[in-house]
Amino acid sequence: MARLLIYAINYAPELTGSGKYTTELAEWFAVRGHQVDVITSVPHYPQWQVAPEYRALRFRRERLNGVTVLRSNLHLPVKGRRVGAKARILLETSFSLTSLRAWLPIWLGWRRYDAVLSVCPPLQTGVHPWLLRAWRGTPWVTHVQDLQVDAALELNILSQPALAALLRRVEGFLLSRADRVSTITEAMRRRLLDKGLPREQTWLLPNWASVDIDAAPAPHALNRFRQRLGLAPDDLLVLYAGNLGEKQGVEIIPELARLLRHESRLRFVVAGEGAMGSRLAQLQAEYALENLTLLPLQPAEELREMLSAADIHLVVQRRAASDLVMPSKLTNILAVGGVSLVTAEPGTTLHDVVTGAECGVAVEPEQAEALAAALLSLASDAGERARLSRNAAAYAREYLDKDHVLARFEGQLLRLIGERRDRRGEGWRRGSAS
Repeated sequence: MARLLIYAINYAPELTGSGKYTTELAEWFAVRGHQVDVITSVPHYPQWQVAPEYRALRFRRERLNGVTVLRSNLHLPVKGRRVGAKARILLETSFSLTSLRAWLPIWLGWRRYDAVLSVCPPLQTGVHPWLLRAWRGTPWVTHVQDLQVDAALELNILSQPALAALLRRVEGFLLSRADRVSTITEAMRRRLLDKGLPREQTWLLPNWASVDIDAAPAPHALNRFRQRLGLAPDDLLVLYAGNLGEKQGVEIIPELARLLRHESRLRFVVAGEGAMGSRLAQLQAEYALENLTLLPLQPAEELREMLSAADIHLVVQRRAASDLVMPSKLTNILAVGGVSLVTAEPGTTLHDVVTGAECGVAVEPEQAEALAAALLSLASDAGERARLSRNAAAYAREYLDKDHVLARFEGQLLRLIGERRDRRGEGWRRGSAS
């Protein structure tokens, strides 16, 4: 069994984004018998506020589901302000500095690990693992959930040329120093290759479904989420659930609800939190949308029931995001046999998965009228929705099983650890012979 260290800014009890997958990965390895430690920050995402029970924290050691979790604080932007490039860099730098307390015993050799896994973003999570690899030779894998620098540039979150050039150099330096770089889609892997990484240095670690793929959903009439919303059996629920960030372009949803307000059977629900939440509430009031309900992020234990309640799932993203990010919500939608209506350009992973598996419909991003037309077509064809639902469930069973995905990653990681041990042993033998 291996001793593993994970370095990530997001971790449980955060329910969305990369923290959910980092948590499930760590706990899966712990169940397999590996010793797993995590260095992370206080829970703060997607609300951009520290969870109340952690607000007085400076440094804490916890034991969660077989994993030792070391938490440090970080500097968050003032509530209500846009989380721009400079604010995000300050936040990430503060975490790098406050987490030094957890890293010092590791650099000094008081705690040793067989491998380190860092999760990007943020980009800075590569700094401490790189130093450990350089100082003690510990194998290091960096896992790219989001091509942060590319996304910031293409979404115009980062507009200063000098800062952009600096971040690209830092990104290239850190990626090239890792033993392996993993990412979640083949399209993102191609981006890494375009940045100069050799293919043999890259791994594919796709996001998996975190709800039971084989569980049978309850009939709509018995679904508690629909009951709480007061939906009639023939009402069609159009759901967006997840992060309300700038990359998603969620402001198109109120526009969609406005265009289709005359369709009395359609009910729109947005369940989530994030930087764009206040903008959605503003548009809801401005358009006087009685067909749109805004809800906070729902508890993890109610995720499957909420997803199963929907007739159509919206998976939207801005055009500029393209293959820089892969919406993690899609895996759980597929796992419940959900019908997806996505905004994605041809050739992107999201478009290829949904159209190739015939589990949903894809339209051009940022085109509200085209999205409305596609939604009306799906809403009027129950037989087509049933077909797409069956295909979604079949795709999930074949490709999104967590044990299958993580067992393959475990094998790759253990081989990397073994190769590094063999090289060390060979070096020791050569030194002894001389």
